[in-house]
Amino acid sequence: MRQLGRDGPRVSAVGLGCMVISGSYGTPDEAAGIRTIHRALELGVNFLDTADVYGPYTNEALVGRAIRGRREEVVLATKCGFVSSGATGANAVDGSPEHIRAACEASLERLGTSFIDLYYLHRVDPKVPIETSVRAMAELVAEGKVRHLGLSEVHPNTLRRAHRVHPITAVQSEYSLWTRDPEGGVLDTCRELGIGFVPFSPLGRGFLSGTVRNLDGLPSQDFRRDLPRFQGENLTRNLALVDRLAGVARARGCTSAQLALAWLLSRGPEIVPIPGTKHPRYLEENVAAADLELSSKDLEAVESAVRPDSVAGPRYSPARLALVDRG
Repeated sequence: MRQLGRDGPRVSAVGLGCMVISGSYGTPDEAAGIRTIHRALELGVNFLDTADVYGPYTNEALVGRAIRGRREEVVLATKCGFVSSGATGANAVDGSPEHIRAACEASLERLGTSFIDLYYLHRVDPKVPIETSVRAMAELVAEGKVRHLGLSEVHPNTLRRAHRVHPITAVQSEYSLWTRDPEGGVLDTCRELGIGFVPFSPLGRGFLSGTVRNLDGLPSQDFRRDLPRFQGENLTRNLALVDRLAGVARARGCTSAQLALAWLLSRGPEIVPIPGTKHPRYLEENVAAADLELSSKDLEAVESAVRPDSVAGPRYSPARLALVDRG
């Protein structure tokens, strides 16, 4: 268990990202996803992460069905701020007070709950001052509909401004062996302010686990087909990193996924990764990473295998990168 932020809830050291259950990667499998959530609760995983836009607008309902009758066992996180057309999958950002309130009410209904433990602003809306968005979220806390607030993919300066309006419990951003963007700025700011840090895609969208060798087996709608690191020469170069990581994992007697997660957990007690899966077998593997203790020699071998400067390609397409807050 880990403390999520200075005054936040205690959560399992490894949480469960539920997005993939609804098909962002691979084919949706609701039955398998619900079995995975139930298995997570059996294993003591109490931190479940979803968002209104996942599906779109179906993942929350699935999570709500999975935890029905077991709400008290769960620290439930969801997000607002993205608006999906559904038909095209294109996203816009809306951080207006009106949208935040309407989105919260809709999420509560889909989740079948009277409150959300951790409510994130999924992306910062450049058209709306962060203070305005956070004040609207703080009203939901005052009304008992939300217990804690979070931000996602946020710049350190924006985080400081938000935290002055209302305490921010957690920041969620992509962070893994092959995505080190949070190091320095936002991670240091979280540590200074007593804010938890929740890495999403801690396994490089499945790539670091070694299970993705090419795009041939991925459905046409798979999110990764749009990511530069999975394409062409970038993919070939990045596979060499994955193979080196696999060699370190074999020598350590664990899987590549466990090694990547254990490395993240070693970065600090404020870090709680949320690997996503819809398969109980992979869930069990991920959860076991919390018991893997890495020596300084192990850590050196891991970082030598996947150096940040050796990763080929940006993590997002230009259109998606444009949605990341730049302060």
